[in-house]
Amino acid sequence: MPNKPPDWGIEPVPQGERKLGFLDFFVLWGSLGAGLLVMLAGTLLVPRLGLGAALVAIVIGTLLGNLLLLVPAVMGSEYGIPTMVALRPTLGIRGSYLPSFVNVIQLVGWTAFELIIMTTAASAVTERIFGVSAYGIWLSALALLCTVLAIGGPLVVVRVWLEKFGIWLLLATTAYLTYYLLSRYSLSDLMAQPGEGDLPFPLAVDIVVALPLSWLPLAADYNRFARGTRAASLGTYLGFLVTNIWFFALGAVAVLALQTQDLIASIMALTIGGIALIIILVDETDNAFADVYSAAVSTRNLLSGITHWKLASFFGVLGFIAAILLPIERYEMFLLLLGSVFAPLFGIVAADYFLLRRRRLEVEALYEESGVYGYHKGFNGYALFCWAVGVIVYQGIANLYPSIGASLPSFVLAGAIYLGIARLRKW
Repeated sequence: MPNKPPDWGIEPVPQGERKLGFLDFFVLWGSLGAGLLVMLAGTLLVPRLGLGAALVAIVIGTLLGNLLLLVPAVMGSEYGIPTMVALRPTLGIRGSYLPSFVNVIQLVGWTAFELIIMTTAASAVTERIFGVSAYGIWLSALALLCTVLAIGGPLVVVRVWLEKFGIWLLLATTAYLTYYLLSRYSLSDLMAQPGEGDLPFPLAVDIVVALPLSWLPLAADYNRFARGTRAASLGTYLGFLVTNIWFFALGAVAVLALQTQDLIASIMALTIGGIALIIILVDETDNAFADVYSAAVSTRNLLSGITHWKLASFFGVLGFIAAILLPIERYEMFLLLLGSVFAPLFGIVAADYFLLRRRRLEVEALYEESGVYGYHKGFNGYALFCWAVGVIVYQGIANLYPSIGASLPSFVLAGAIYLGIARLRKW
């Protein structure tokens, strides 16, 4: 196939092919931090919380969640490796297979949710204009488009689509929607509306943290194409920060102003709402692209011999099937479940990489089961134990003390236990 995208697999991306800088990552992560699903997550906060408290939760959750996002992003940019390979020094080469498997499952779920929300939006537009929803046609077309983007890879998506068209259309549309709402509805009146009181503030922060948390297993897959760590990290943090806060808040304001929990109906009710919805859902394709692309990359940590385009095609089809079967109503539970798995895991990885190893890895050993990261039959039992404890702590807090939130405590505690065990072993 002439001019086909390079397929680096799970090997380090050669230094000469790491071409993305600050603006590239600001655009990429700004686009990934935006979208209809982020707005939908914003609707989960109100009117259960008052708007003022919801906005504070959005800012705090994004600030904290973004710091966690930098853990795999830094590892990827420093060594040119995907996220699941970056877990090998901590979990062991075979130990990294477990999060790879979990990640593939969650990415199929994310792909389905993205396709559902995009198809619902597109169907609402065509039904208003032509009187026909064409749901099945839209679902098929969007699944195909996202699969093609996933085969093309991050360099194509960022440089060809997002920087030239996608992000600018999205920002202009979002600015218009924000202006429209704030010019026609009194923000002070919306802020004055009391919350229903059935959502504890820390749990609201947890819901917000869950969005950047959901990108943890993917971050290094894209940041491995960075020219330099500092610029890539800054672009990642700021890009995701701006749009995640903006879209969370926009979703909350929209449903409060228009007195409905139906996000699509809220946007469609606005002047040129149909056009705005089309532009937002077109940009949303990069989120589904990321899910399909990273599902393929994570699978290659398990099955390195299968080419990327075959895996991307497979997961595009699987996401399409899941979109037919999965209920969007379980979205909130899905977000919180992800946090229980990946928050403690990356707490351990952060402790291991930044505090114990001082950001030094032996790249060749990442691919040798007989090497230093082979541990006992490929597994680092201490890390896996700490991960299990972290998941139990998360679930315990979420079920017994939901009002305090579980993501950050499980992240910190799992990392602290791992550090404690490491020091005891040295003694």
